[in-house]
Amino acid sequence: MAIESINPANGDLIKVYRPMDEIEVESALDEVCLAWREWRRTDLEERSALMRRVAVILRESSEEYAALMTQEMGKPIAQARGEIEKCALACEFYAEKAPAFLAPEEVETEASRSFVAYEPIGPVLAVMPWNFPFWQVFRFAAPALMAGNAAILKHASNVYGCALAIEAIFRAAGFPDHLFRTLVIGSAQVHSVIEDRRVAAVTLTGSTPAGQAVASLAGQMLKKSVLELGGSDPYVVLADADLGLAVEACVTGRLQNTGQSCIAAKRFIVVADVFEEFQERLIEAMSAKRFGDPMDEEMDLGPMARVSLRDELHDQVTRSIEAGASCLLGGEIPDLPGAFYPPTLLTAVSAGMPAYHEELFGPVATLIRAADEAEAIMIANDTTFGLGAAVFTADIERGTEIAQKQLQAGCCFVNDFVRSDPRLPFGGIRESGYGRELGVFGIREFVNIKTVYVR
Repeated sequence: MAIESINPANGDLIKVYRPMDEIEVESALDEVCLAWREWRRTDLEERSALMRRVAVILRESSEEYAALMTQEMGKPIAQARGEIEKCALACEFYAEKAPAFLAPEEVETEASRSFVAYEPIGPVLAVMPWNFPFWQVFRFAAPALMAGNAAILKHASNVYGCALAIEAIFRAAGFPDHLFRTLVIGSAQVHSVIEDRRVAAVTLTGSTPAGQAVASLAGQMLKKSVLELGGSDPYVVLADADLGLAVEACVTGRLQNTGQSCIAAKRFIVVADVFEEFQERLIEAMSAKRFGDPMDEEMDLGPMARVSLRDELHDQVTRSIEAGASCLLGGEIPDLPGAFYPPTLLTAVSAGMPAYHEELFGPVATLIRAADEAEAIMIANDTTFGLGAAVFTADIERGTEIAQKQLQAGCCFVNDFVRSDPRLPFGGIRESGYGRELGVFGIREFVNIKTVYVR
């Protein structure tokens, strides 16, 4: 069945892709393996030079790639440019740091020499989502390729233009043909690719159900997997917080990428002493955000990626209101073509409501009152997810202690919104997945951590 790419801002058909058949997939996997057998023997200096060239190409064609993202999934154009720059920074980071990250580590034993080596494991399959169509791919591909692996991409069906553009970037930079390969296939074909003996490991960013399916199959095949899944990130605002800073961070964290991010701020948990003032400031700040044509530089939000996703989000909002939540802002589908949804704020949210337990993947914020700090932290941790969390307080030492020891998530921030950074490990716990991307831990996820013992 043909794969259609639809512009979410207006519903126009962008392009139709023909899925690869079984023979084409077989040929592609063979070509990836052949490329990897040569690539794994290249030295890190050569890999670094090529990865730096990728960063140059990304910046030289930033406008083209940003426009492509905006057309395919509705990202505001300014944010799309920022995404391309972040990809370039990740390439430069691994080009510089990979030699140190992958250097053999000497271990003193009875042997004349014993050390730990980090060796490539082979082609890695990446099943990637549409919300950050370049960044999600580069944060996997840059460390994987620098480690000496090959990369196979199964991208989301609505961003195959981005997927093929990324493949072309690596080829233009001088990487071997087929070392990075995009498979234009549907979700039903992923099963057989994971099972294929030529695929060494798999990484997925997506929903918890998708992660469960991929992890189960990879486990059956005894293949390493890394999962970055959903989140319901809590932002705890304490009584001594700088409310101006907290509101700014909360709004940015909630509405970036039109709220379509696993690590977007989802639940604002505010202690009673400052709840009313925080709520007033939050309404004012969110009301000022404009949504519309994502190619318009003045727009803060674009459309959601698909009408079906917008409708699912609205259903969660509606069911929460029916269960007793109050809608202070937004909450209505606008009379516009495309998949638009306004900045929305729900309050009086409590356990049992969709807005309390489920991930709201769009521009909807949940405001929850807590009696005090202890209850705020308890509510923050009352979730099956565990990707990101933040705390706002004037007491930096106390905030650091809460972030380190009390908030249960893979990424915990103090007085700032949660985001990924090439220099720091990124990932979650519980239903938000396992394993880490980025930093030194990211490049070592898909290597053979090999003991070498010389008598």
